[in-house]
Parts: sequence; structure tokens; C-alpha cells
Amino acid sequence: MVSGEPCLVGNQVRSQGRSCGRERQGQLLSPALQVRDYYVQETWSREPYYARREPKPEPFSPPLPAGTRDRERELRPPEPRPPKKATKLKKAPKRDKLAPETPPPGKNSNRKGVRTKSFEKAANDDHSVPVARDDVRESCPPLGLETLKITDFQLHASTSKRYGLGAHRGRLNIQAGINENDFYDGAWCAGRNDLRQWIEVDARRLTKFTGVITQGRNSLWLSDWVTSFKVMVSNDSHTWVTVKNGSGDMVSFMFPLSMPLQPNYPSEFQTVFLSPDPNNYYHRRNEMTTTDDLDFKHHSHKEMRQLMKAVNEMCPNITRIYNIGKSHQGLKLYAVEITDHPGEHEVGEPEFHYIAGAHGNEVLGRELTLLLMQFLCQEYLAGNARIVRLVEETRIHILPSLNPDGYEKAYAGGSELGGWSLGRWTHDGIDINNNFPDLNTLLWEAEDRQNIPRKVPNHYIAIPEWFLSENATVAVETRAVIAWMEKIPFVLGGNLQGGELVVAYPYDMVRSLWKTQEPSPTPDDHVFRWLAYSYASTHRLMTDARRRVCHTEDFQKEDGTVNGASWHTVAGSLNDFSYLHTNCFELSIYVGCDKFPHESELPEEWENNRESLIVFMEQVHRGIKGVVRDSHGKGIPNVVISVEGINHDIRTASDGDYWRLLNPGEYVVTAKAEGFASSTKNCMVGYDMGATQCDFTLSKTNLARIREIMEKFGKQPISLPARRLKLRGRKRRQRG
Repeated sequence: MVSGEPCLVGNQVRSQGRSCGRERQGQLLSPALQVRDYYVQETWSREPYYARREPKPEPFSPPLPAGTRDRERELRPPEPRPPKKATKLKKAPKRDKLAPETPPPGKNSNRKGVRTKSFEKAANDDHSVPVARDDVRESCPPLGLETLKITDFQLHASTSKRYGLGAHRGRLNIQAGINENDFYDGAWCAGRNDLRQWIEVDARRLTKFTGVITQGRNSLWLSDWVTSFKVMVSNDSHTWVTVKNGSGDMVSFMFPLSMPLQPNYPSEFQTVFLSPDPNNYYHRRNEMTTTDDLDFKHHSHKEMRQLMKAVNEMCPNITRIYNIGKSHQGLKLYAVEITDHPGEHEVGEPEFHYIAGAHGNEVLGRELTLLLMQFLCQEYLAGNARIVRLVEETRIHILPSLNPDGYEKAYAGGSELGGWSLGRWTHDGIDINNNFPDLNTLLWEAEDRQNIPRKVPNHYIAIPEWFLSENATVAVETRAVIAWMEKIPFVLGGNLQGGELVVAYPYDMVRSLWKTQEPSPTPDDHVFRWLAYSYASTHRLMTDARRRVCHTEDFQKEDGTVNGASWHTVAGSLNDFSYLHTNCFELSIYVGCDKFPHESELPEEWENNRESLIVFMEQVHRGIKGVVRDSHGKGIPNVVISVEGINHDIRTASDGDYWRLLNPGEYVVTAKAEGFASSTKNCMVGYDMGATQCDFTLSKTNLARIREIMEKFGKQPISLPARRLKLRGRKRRQRG
């Protein structure tokens, strides 16, 4: 990260430096061959800044908005320091000497971008305020390049190699496709390789820029980065002033370099804060406020625990804090239970869960779950009828941080320096989301064996023995989640992730060999599509066809939803494991383009997701439910519930109760258990919210009753088939 002058005030910033290396059809061109061709798209709408006369060095004092001139104070220069020579832009190394950088495992990390941060404060008085590093980090939110608040039309560049490498791709942490010929790439790449290329951000309002962050472009095919650059600012896009330090020298930045958010200026350095125009259309359009009184901040692991305790103390009758295990570093995996009778499973009440933080650096989901538990507590106390009904009729579990070790790494870097992968994996380098046993292959291989009786059922598929061994590469966090899901009969769940705006439903693994993308629907595909759409359609942005895609994928053709395998194949995902090993229908919910948004953006992200989080929980009450009892009225566990036409069964819980998610319609449902005669019913599912009650009473078979009587008197029933075989053998011997 590098930083600019702490008192840069303007509405546009331009970074000039070495351009991204040229590429054509995946082949690197030597500098001698880098001639102008049809792939170069020159921007002629603006006169290149190098064609104008450079302004004389002088302190930059932009014009103030009308009515603020009387509040203007002179900028006091910093304390005198020894003069130094102006640093010239470092020449870029030749292309053939650039060593490609290895991407992190499991990710095609194509990215290159420049992000500037703004800080606006109303000039309510004429006192200048010293700027400290910590204050800047806490109160200077990014402009919005990564969160897409800065639109494509606000990004300009001197040249671009092609449209897919235009200025609009110069965003932090932007991802390219995995194919070499993808139309969009993960960077801005200039059309010429020289020192006069520039990229520009138009803030559209008076803005204080406090820093610049750059990234290299790292892909499977090539690797590029800016080796040096300088920063210029303007208020009218015509007059550009180069950033200078206190002694009047031009400030340029060279890599590798690590600098604080701003240079080490004396604490007496003062600046003037300028308020944006309240009548500015773009400012009003991007405003988002919330009336919810919640704790909008990023929480460390200790602060998260304290917040959970505060929620529990506020709502002790409906909340309970527990942990499902520990991380590799020994941090407890805390969960909060929200229901009217915490600590116990009520017969007929479905279980729901939200999991966040499987990737430690995707912190938005973590904070949304912390906000959700606060919101549910407050609204329940306030008597919100919708929330009261949800809490009293559902047992809700929220696990905010599944990978606290990874989060602590990302949290140390903060929103500004957190990258695409820092903290993604566990402490021992495992991606939890892909660390579950591959049960898909077991199921599909069994289905492909036509002449051999199928040994693998279509549900409750057993975990392979190798996975349970101590030597298996399985994270302790993964084992904790598996034990948690086997203990509690979850019906529906969502794991919150980041970096995209889409809801992905299983299967996440392709069925065909040698394919990376292929639709792989489950037998409950129609139900999963509805569940995914229930979240996406109530989100403020997911189904908005006018919004810009986060990276390269446009999910609008399915209204903000996607089958996981048709996006990218994943073996051993949480979604597939939940569906094939438990009763739980699990979906992955990608809640934002920016994995680690600034604290100032949390209220808006909460507004984007609040309704969706509640609506998705309410879907646990869709379909049929009931209790399977014997003739004495006792619940029967492990009864198989089958729906005609859907090749996926579920089982009853320990008390004999069950929940089967279904879309509206009429279904033929069968309950069958070993030792009992099966029972079949027609069950109707309506469009109104609320599961249809569909109970079963099973009577024991004659053989089961005989065994029960014989065992009561200490004798074993006679196996009739075995006795017949014995008699046949005796007759053969007599004939011989």
C-alpha cells in the first residue's frame, strides 16, 4: 500500500505510471514488438496531461464551495525538514525479466487495481483538525471501487488494450475468468507500455483523498504490476496538480514499498475539511441510512464474544450461547441459539442455522449474523409480531465465525489492506468450504451400477472410513461442524460468503468427468431454486438488472441464483454434504462484492440483506411436517419419509418428528421403518406460509410382533427361510 498527500482535496485523482504489460491471445510480446495495433483503444475525449504545460509547483488550494470562503483557513506547512532531490519515476524493467507470480492455491487471482479513499467532514467551524494515522483508518472509508459505488463511467484511462482490460476493470480485488480467452480480465491494462499512461477516478464531488492502494495482475498466463507511479489531482479535469511533499518535491512511489496510511508528518500539520454539496445528485443517490440501533463495526474474536454476551443478557429468555468446538489455534467456535425455549428441541419445531466466516477474510457475512442476532432480540422485546412468531415457532442457530483463526489474520490487515485470500484458509491451510467428504461420487457410482443392487441409499450416506481417520487432511473446524449437524436435526441452513452477489444451490460438484462447469441438479432442484430465489428476490441488489456485475459472471439470467456446479465445480462442499448426509437443505449465500467492506458501509449492507435474512429463515416453514408414532402414541425415530417422484428421502428425528421442504402442490408421501408396516398419504402443500401437518401412525408387522414376544420370554424367533434350507439339505442327504 502507498499513500498520497494527507491534504489532497479535489474531485478527481489521476495516477500516472508504468502501464500493465501487453498481452495478445495469451502470448507475451517483447518490447520491440509492442507496436500500435487494432487492439489499442485510444481515449481521445481528453487531452493527454503530458501534452499540457506542467503547472508551477505551489501549495494546492482548491476552490471551496459557495458559502464556505469565509470559513477557509490557510494551510500551515509541516515543520521544515532537510531538502531532498525529487524522486524520478523508476524505469520499468523489461518484460522478459519479469518473473510470474504464483497464484494462491485454489484461486485464479487475476487482479490489478487502484483504489482511492475519501473522507468528507462538514466545516461547521473554522478550526483545522490534525490528521492522525489511526483517525484516517477509522474515519476515511474507501471511495467505493470494490463495492461498485464508483461506477464504470467514473473510471477513465489514457489507453486500454481491449474493452475487457479497460479502466472499468481497474478495481481492487477484481477477479477474471479461468479461461485464457475470457472476454473480461482482472485488471486495467494500458494499450502502450510507457511512463505516460494514466488511470483516473472521477469522484464527482469535492473529496479528500488520503491514500492509494495498488495490486499486481496475477494470472495463470502472465503477471504484471506497476513498478512506480505518481499522483495528480484536479477539480475540473483540465488543470492537474502533482502531489508534493512539504519541501515541494514531487512524491512518487516505487515498489516493493510498504508505507503507512499517510507519511510521517508532524502532528501540527493541519488541513481544511470541506463538506460535499448537499444538493449533489450523485451524493444523494448513493446515500443509505438505517433506523436500526445496532453495533455497526468490525468485531475481533473477543469483541464478538462480548457482543453475544450482551445480547444474551438483554434477551435471556430466548437466547443461549454455546460452542461447537475449537479452532486449530484454540479459539472457541461460538454459536447463539434464539428460540422461546433455548437449550431443548421442541417436537414439531424446525431447526434452522446460519453459518458465516468459513473463509476468514469474508467478514461481511460474519458482521451480518452479529447484526441479525441483535435485531432479533430487539424486535422480539419490542413486540414485532413477525419476529415474535419466527422466534417462537423456530429454533434458530447462528454461528458467526467458523474460521476465527483466518479472521484474525484478515482483521489485523483491516478493510484497506485485506486482500482476496489473506485469512481465507484455516491456520493449517485448509479451505473449510471444500473440506467435507465427497458423498456425490458414492451416490452416482451406485446409481450407475444397473445390474448390481444399490448399496448406497439416496440420503443419509455414510461418511467414508478414511475421512474419519486421524491422518486425514480434515480441519478441526470441519469435524466440529459435522458433529454439530449430526447432533441437531437441521431442516434449512445458509452459509454466508463474500466476493459476489448470488445465491448458489447444490449440487456444487459436476457429475461428468473432465468438466469444470455443468448443471448438476439435485432431485429437489425445484425446491432449491425457490429457496435461492426467496433470498435473492428480497435483496436490494441481487436481482437488479441495472447493477454492474461484481467480476465477470452475470447471474441475472436466473434472477441472482445459480446452480453451484454450473458456476464452478467443488468436490466436498458443505452444501452437498448437508443434502446427502443429513436432512438439511443448505445453500451458499454470497452477500457482497467486497469481502471486507469498511465499517461505514455496514449500515448499507445491513439494509441490503436484512429482509432477505428474515425471509430465508421463514422458508423453513414451507412444505409438510408431522410426527410418526407407533400404535401406543410413541414417536418413532429414523423413519424414512419418501415423496413420490422425488428420489431423495429424509428421516424422522429422535422424537419421531420430521419436516420435508416442498413447493406448493399435491404429493404422495410414504413413511416406512424396519419392523413396521409402511403407510402412505396424500399431502397438500398450499401457497400460504406454514407447513402442512401430515402425521403417520405405523403398526408393527407380524414378524416384528413375534420377535418382540419371543425376546420378552428369552427365546429367539425361528428364521423360516433358514429352516427351509436346512430341511432341503436333509432331504438331499437322505436321497443320496
